[in-house]
Amino acid sequence: MFFETYGLIGLFFASFLAATILPFSSEAVLTFFLLNGVDPWVCLAIATLGNSLGGSTNYFIGKMGTTRWLQRIGIKEHQIQQKENWFIKYGNWLAFFSWLPIIGDPLMVVLGYFKSPAMKTLTTMVIGKLLRYLFIIWGVQLLKLYF
Repeated sequence: MFFETYGLIGLFFASFLAATILPFSSEAVLTFFLLNGVDPWVCLAIATLGNSLGGSTNYFIGKMGTTRWLQRIGIKEHQIQQKENWFIKYGNWLAFFSWLPIIGDPLMVVLGYFKSPAMKTLTTMVIGKLLRYLFIIWGVQLLKLYF
């Protein structure tokens, strides 16, 4: 794989790119490093940092959004206004699920667009991403024990 040739910097960039709208999986790169003896705690820190910075980028891209963007794809202004208060109030909890495939990356853009509180939203996002990578590392460590 391409990212493995760059070592832990490759893991960082793979994790960052996986958190953007690019269809990419950082889990495979993380697993490669774990299976090749890299310290799991270092991998956890680097993958979480890269993926969280990618998710934060999505959030801030959304924050720059305008109503005109949504109207171009057929969403009416009254629909936008209906959802805005809900996203401001509860959106930061949705950020926990930003690690989910397909919906996670656009979710952060939407949370940014609706101005979900930045610190709460980004903190919740980091916790979700950290727990996902921790679960993957745990799974790989179990595989190494039995195989």
